Amino acid sequence: MSKITRIKLENFTAFSSLDVEFSQGVNVIIGANGTGKTHLLKVLYASCAVTMGEDKEKGFARKLLGVFNPYQQRMTRLIRRQQGLLPANIAIRRDNENSLKAVIDTRKSDVTTVHVTGEGKWQTSGLESAYIPVKEMLAHAPGFLSTAARREIAFEEVYVDIIKRAFLPTLRGPTDRDRKRLLTVLQTAIEGKVITKGEHFFLKNKQGDLEFTLLAEGMRKLALVWLLIQNGTLLAGSVLFWDEPEANLNPSLMGEVVEVILELQRLGVQIFLTTHNYVLLKEFDLHKKKNDAVRYLSLFRGEDESDAVSAHVCDDYLGIDPNAIAATFNNLYDRELMRSLEGIKA
Repeated sequence: MSKITRIKLENFTAFSSLDVEFSQGVNVIIGANGTGKTHLLKVLYASCAVTMGEDKEKGFARKLLGVFNPYQQRMTRLIRRQQGLLPANIAIRRDNENSLKAVIDTRKSDVTTVHVTGEGKWQTSGLESAYIPVKEMLAHAPGFLSTAARREIAFEEVYVDIIKRAFLPTLRGPTDRDRKRLLTVLQTAIEGKVITKGEHFFLKNKQGDLEFTLLAEGMRKLALVWLLIQNGTLLAGSVLFWDEPEANLNPSLMGEVVEVILELQRLGVQIFLTTHNYVLLKEFDLHKKKNDAVRYLSLFRGEDESDAVSAHVCDDYLGIDPNAIAATFNNLYDRELMRSLEGIKA
């Protein structure tokens, strides 16, 4: 299985022109609200999803429609809003030189008019992937898949997909040493193991079997990662997309989360994640070892809010520019220090 190496976007959602090369390890995406972080994850995820299973028959254009779920199923709503609308262009490349391209026409909104090229060759090599959204979904799993199969529901397909991944049975044979080590780290964090009873998920620990509706949402997310490792979704050659790992998670657990992510990278999993959290971002800087591949992608606009999103890429924490997360926490520290000094003077 190959890795995603590059993406080019033109006139797509928040992006006027974006051209980024990715790390084959961990890619950390930061930026203010509305700079397209989640959109970037979704378009990359759609490109991976169409290489496997039922999404392979669906195709890239329909998968884009599913993961973005635009109003009235109009693909033209994914085109960047500006004077003199131009077509949206998407181009994604892998390290096997295969490219997947799509053009969304401004004049026709139907998904069947999206022009996709390179899809056949792109799909000859599968990319197992998983997308963990900000909203935890395992507590809502009972009946969700059957409802989604029969009814029109206002959920992007990433929610359906992650529940399907979670329901996959355990791989046959003994668990290898590396996966067992990761599972042990997560079991310590969540204080138990995950089991299923029908379509219900439970955390099995010393207190018994606790249904997910009784667990904190942050713990459910860690339990989901445990499931994805345990059932073999996250193996060498797979791709993990994780939107805001810090959401609803106590800062004391950020170190364990980062260490699991880095260990997955060391095992050959490519990872794309977004974050607004200083602790998570700094934990990568502190936990990263010499041979770990971590790339930071900072998305930002100009002074005018209508400006298109630009990107700055670096492979070192100190090189992140702009770094609104660190700047905000530095500002807090400075204000706290000033208040303390004023108290001394008084």
